[in-house]
Amino acid sequence: MSTNVILQGRISYANIFEPRAMEGQDTRKYSLSLLISKDDEEMIAEAKDAIKEALQKGIEETWGGKKPAGLRLPLRDGDEERPDDEAYAGCYFINCNSPEKYPPQVVLRYRDPETGKPMRGDENTVYSGCICNVAINFYPYSAAGNKGVAAGLGNVQKWADGERLGGGPHSAEKDFEFEDAPEADIDDLL
Repeated sequence: MSTNVILQGRISYANIFEPRAMEGQDTRKYSLSLLISKDDEEMIAEAKDAIKEALQKGIEETWGGKKPAGLRLPLRDGDEERPDDEAYAGCYFINCNSPEKYPPQVVLRYRDPETGKPMRGDENTVYSGCICNVAINFYPYSAAGNKGVAAGLGNVQKWADGERLGGGPHSAEKDFEFEDAPEADIDDLL
């Protein structure tokens, strides 16, 4: 097993095109929250296996041969930790980050027919709410008195559309009702 995995789920709080500093911090990072349905047993098992591997690595290389008390783990329960957020209901979530100097490549699921290279995504095509494959590196840490396993954000591949989360651009066709234009009278045009 590896600590590097590709997990699929719905992305939320997607700061994948511009790094942002979290409130009260100066360090800018790329980040997203990956929501995985609790019904997706295979994806949850894959995440847990990679986290176990990172825990073992931490015991051997970071925490002096033993598992510390009060470890912070990256696979969290949306029903327990975000009970007021409908998007997190029935899901586990993993918050992933990458330093500003390592921006994720954000691509679509298709190749460019002219170049054969992956098509790039942008803010209009890859957004909070769509389904993505996310490359994640789980790793042990010990910093500022805290110990645990963190989730490093790698590349992001949009797999399918989903309902946008947190607003974003709306279609005028969805916002308003429209009527057919009346036929123009030639006298009105002159």
